[in-house]
Amino acid sequence: MKSIYTISIFTEDRIGLLNRITIIFTRRHINIESITASVTEVKGIYRYTIVVNVSKDLVEKLVGQIDKQIEVLKAFFHLSADIVSREIALYKVSTAALKENELFTRTVNENHATILGISTDFIVVEKTGDEQEITRLFNELEKFGMLEFARSGKVAITKPMKTLSTYLKEIENNSNKTIKHFNNN
Repeated sequence: MKSIYTISIFTEDRIGLLNRITIIFTRRHINIESITASVTEVKGIYRYTIVVNVSKDLVEKLVGQIDKQIEVLKAFFHLSADIVSREIALYKVSTAALKENELFTRTVNENHATILGISTDFIVVEKTGDEQEITRLFNELEKFGMLEFARSGKVAITKPMKTLSTYLKEIENNSNKTIKHFNNN
């Protein structure tokens, strides 16, 4: 049975690594629903957040393959219940919306969105939220004359309290144990 999984990948900063990771998905004919890349709280460590709709067996295999990449420090997968996530969307709406100023303003406010700017031809609205909230506002703003729409990929952090620093220490400790074992033989 397929589910939506969010994969978090912590890596070193290496050119071409994202390409190697996405090839793993391409070879298995898996569509990436969204992807983001960002720095983390640890200097020099980056996070890729990838959302896929696959079976649990397949996501386990994907994460296992990703983990084998040399510059990948650790990869995890999570169900939606195990993460806190958000997306950001920008909506460019015709200034004709101002003819219905009260309705337009109420729509923006009720959706906890922000007007970023107004020009002679368009209004830019920003919304941060989950996929359903962003889609709902899109549908409501469409009646005002949608000119352009852009949406980010999912940004997510896990609910469990184990931090990236903890994982890095575990990796370091396991590496030290392997080196000691190797030197003793």
